[in-house]
Amino acid sequence: MTRTARRGLALATAITLLVTSAACSTDDGGGSRGTVPGVTDTEIVVGTHMPLTGPASAGYSKIAPATKAYFDHVNANGGVHGRKITYKIMDDGYNPANTQQVVRQLVLQDKVFAILNGLGTPTHTGVLDFLKSNRVPDLFVASGSRSWDQPDRYPGTFGFNPDYTVEGKILAHHVKTSLPGRKVCFLGQDDDFGRDSLVGVEKVLGAGAVAAKQTYVTSNTNVAPQIGAFKAAGCQVVILATVPGFTALAVGTAARLKFQPQWLVSNVGADHPTLAKQLGANAGLLEGMVGANYLPMQNDAADPWIQLFTKVNKEYNGGAPFDGNTVYGMAVGYLFVQVLLAAGKDLTREAVTEAVAKGGYQGPGLAPLRYSDTDHSGYGGQRLTRVSGGTQAYFGPTYETDEGDGPVREHSAAPVAPPANGVPTAS
Repeated sequence: MTRTARRGLALATAITLLVTSAACSTDDGGGSRGTVPGVTDTEIVVGTHMPLTGPASAGYSKIAPATKAYFDHVNANGGVHGRKITYKIMDDGYNPANTQQVVRQLVLQDKVFAILNGLGTPTHTGVLDFLKSNRVPDLFVASGSRSWDQPDRYPGTFGFNPDYTVEGKILAHHVKTSLPGRKVCFLGQDDDFGRDSLVGVEKVLGAGAVAAKQTYVTSNTNVAPQIGAFKAAGCQVVILATVPGFTALAVGTAARLKFQPQWLVSNVGADHPTLAKQLGANAGLLEGMVGANYLPMQNDAADPWIQLFTKVNKEYNGGAPFDGNTVYGMAVGYLFVQVLLAAGKDLTREAVTEAVAKGGYQGPGLAPLRYSDTDHSGYGGQRLTRVSGGTQAYFGPTYETDEGDGPVREHSAAPVAPPANGVPTAS
């Protein structure tokens, strides 16, 4: 064989190997053929980043264990299409640099199928492009930032919480209708959480209606300057876009400064059991606090969803203290199982994101889920809560609105009841 012929044969062999390799590829990033990352005949592996430690750990550290407990309940009842769900929970300490590190580990080393309920506006923002480039479904982000609702830019990312502008509008609607003429001030986290909330407040009350605006960063636990500014401005109502630790700091600091406004608090920072634990002997300072929520109240023993989640918490979560974070975590788990069922037995990453976008999901939420091809924002409304006699309870109707200039209107449809065994079925 001539040298030219040998070179030709080698080239042909190399081309054959390349073509064969491409044909046998085990993953195209989305899992549309071959082996899908995180999926076997018997298992689905998903991951999350959560503040198990750090400035946002109060309350929030309970969310992922509650989700895992619900998955364990589903697994004990046969799983989803014969597969059991494994949930890998990584602590990022609410530090964006840590978030990037642990999410890379989950995707590149642990080969998770999806990221589920990653928590935090500043933390999750930093991994959006990484998850998109790796074509990893980014489902039900634990934050109300409007960043998650960008279907054209991030087609695989979906929110869960009502977005913070929707929430700001609903809280401001209460001020406008029930506390007219009061001087209103605002404290928000120095990121999209605080900024989006303030946008919603000002859409209802007007840009000039907020007498004083302050921000905080989670690395500085001294909020005396901000609260002092509110007292000096004569604020009568203070709206808080704060995580639980900073809600407690704001309320405690105000008491020390002998400042007693009416507090209106974002749903992410208004869970009474969490705040009461933070304040300890001073938990009475929460009396009269108005918050917002969109899931069953943790202390409503007559609610069938609370009955289900309490049972799951006892059997699969070691009987951990039961609060709104527990309810939240299990509600996320329930929705994820619904989506997996809708995606079908031939589970791929494309199938699961398409299943979310088809929408139509119902569960424990008081307000509707809005998922569609053009809306990735999650829940579309809330109901107000008030602490009275040391108990947090709902009052008034559920409201829904949009993040634009649409009205705040009542939503009258009641939540559906859970299945008898607490596990959804394929529709």
